[in-house]
Amino acid sequence: MTTATTGTRTEVTTAATTEVTTRTGTAAVSGEDRTAGSRVEVRAGGGWAAVCGLSDLVPGRGVAALLPDGRQIAVFRDRAGRTYAVGNRDPFTGARVLSRGLLGSAGGRAFVASPLLKQRFDLATGRCLDDEAVSVPVYAVRTR
Repeated sequence: MTTATTGTRTEVTTAATTEVTTRTGTAAVSGEDRTAGSRVEVRAGGGWAAVCGLSDLVPGRGVAALLPDGRQIAVFRDRAGRTYAVGNRDPFTGARVLSRGLLGSAGGRAFVASPLLKQRFDLATGRCLDDEAVSVPVYAVRTR
């Protein structure tokens, strides 16, 4: 962890706020909130693959992970401790940025808003809340 203070501003950088990229991973919903040492696994092909440690996921933020087949996913932990994973590619721009999006909820449904054009994607279904004809892939997640 590093800390930098400039005037009234303090920045703290930890491994948890850094994008996680792994070749071991695949990610929609796990409500388990476990202690340190737990890992997040996603359904990849016919099995489960470890993506990152649960402590690597800062509530309300996302991380990117690279699957063995080259696909990118965005993995999130909401403030209630539930984990989600969706494809990282924004279908409106083609940029792989959803892991940097903002988490929120609408009608009791968790979503990520793209950091570029702000379209919202339901984290459980992948459906775009702003254009029903568009969606992103979702992946099953578990915490062990």
